[in-house]
Amino acid sequence: MNLPRCSGLLLHVTSLPGSSGIGDLGPEAYEFADFLAEAGQGIWQVLPLHPTGYKDSPYQSLSAFAGNPLLISLEVLVEEGYLSAADLAGSPHSPRDRVDFSAVVEYKSPLLRRAFESFQRDGSSELRSQVESFQDQHAGWLDDYALFMAVKAAHGHRAWTEWEEGVSLRSLPSLEAWGERLSEEVAFHRFLQYLFFRQWNQLRSRCRQLGLRIMGDVPIFVAHDSADVWAGRHLFQLDRRGVPTRVAGVPPDYFSETGQLWGNPLYRWEDMAATGYDWWIGRLRAELELVDVLRLDHFRGFQAYWSVAGDATNAIEGEWVPGPGEALFVRVREALGEVPIIAEDLGLITDDVRALKEALGLPGMAILQFAFGSDMQASDFQPHRFTRNLVAYTGTHDNSTIQGWWNSKAGEGSTRTQSEIDLEREHARRYLASDGREVHWDFIRALQSSVASVVIVPVQDLLGLGDEARMNLPGSEEGNWEWRLPKGRLNGETAARLREMAQLYERLPQLPDD
Repeated sequence: MNLPRCSGLLLHVTSLPGSSGIGDLGPEAYEFADFLAEAGQGIWQVLPLHPTGYKDSPYQSLSAFAGNPLLISLEVLVEEGYLSAADLAGSPHSPRDRVDFSAVVEYKSPLLRRAFESFQRDGSSELRSQVESFQDQHAGWLDDYALFMAVKAAHGHRAWTEWEEGVSLRSLPSLEAWGERLSEEVAFHRFLQYLFFRQWNQLRSRCRQLGLRIMGDVPIFVAHDSADVWAGRHLFQLDRRGVPTRVAGVPPDYFSETGQLWGNPLYRWEDMAATGYDWWIGRLRAELELVDVLRLDHFRGFQAYWSVAGDATNAIEGEWVPGPGEALFVRVREALGEVPIIAEDLGLITDDVRALKEALGLPGMAILQFAFGSDMQASDFQPHRFTRNLVAYTGTHDNSTIQGWWNSKAGEGSTRTQSEIDLEREHARRYLASDGREVHWDFIRALQSSVASVVIVPVQDLLGLGDEARMNLPGSEEGNWEWRLPKGRLNGETAARLREMAQLYERLPQLPDD
């Protein structure tokens, strides 16, 4: 895939400012798109946009196809007549820089239901026709997802393996009985998906007008407690009751001495191959309806993945098992054409993983924050070694912010000694010719001036924020995914400085023809 020279910012939708306690698809999203254009940026990168499950992680979604209803803008629903301005009077008193997911659910859920009731009561024939057309178009995943959500609520939101056995194991009479019993709830969840996709498509259209492409994130694995696994048990390594027999993770690494036990059920790749990888083709086709470029998370897992026993308590004891390799991507290209994919090739990358990426012609990633250590991979992340077909980052959502990394000290849970930290910092200081006063801008300039086709900067790094603004700490379960951008922090001065760099280093995007 040939990437045009450009740069962009990483900011998940939930991290936008707004009055509902969480970023959404309303006015603040449009303001951020305008800021990107003003700053001469060509890409807005987001995290997975699907409904979150365990610990509110976008990487543990209740569906790999549905949109997250919490991203639906209540302000837009007021504009469209589904709600009144008075309905929004009781907005949650959330901190400006954090998302309190429980408070957001408590506040938004009744209002989304009120919007559904308004549609049922007052929806025009034209609107009803639009909703029906959407539901017919997406029936391949929407019917299972809506029933899954309805039955899950009826069982106190417990995991599907804890439901009444008939519906848990999807016996046809039980599915029909539950579908009839919960028909109103099923219709509600279908309607929410219509609202999400309508609002998202409107925002995406505005981004296209501004010359912006949206980069999405596709996790290689899906959550066990999801409509995908419930409806497609035969495609996953589960026992008769639906409990995972083998789960995903990574062995001990930079982030954790005991590895990372993700817990996602592993695929039955042989069964997927027997169907021509139809599930994956459908998944990627659905993602391309949402975004313009796909960042394929944990790309190395397609060559070989770390398989851990389903009852393990950490990821130390596991084994590398061959993945589908090139066969999957050949089939994807046959079905979908040339898909714009970026390979997240971080972590333990072996020669055979590199060979797969090269055979497919996919751009990989480089993280400048990792460029100054003593390990072998660090040199690959130094800008003077970059190649053109590359996406270079200051850091990602899984890392410390640049300022947090610069100020870090050895402590509990760290895999680096203070001596190693000091050596890394000194190496960075000399490499970047930095005095440390604006080290985040020194990082940004080093990437902007490199030959890498694409440069992505998390908004936290653009603003020089510390680890209080970190999005995720791998291996931890509390406090992740909560950071929000306080309103007003992005301004014209920052946009002008970033645009000047984009212009100087020839990264200004090409605007679409009228």
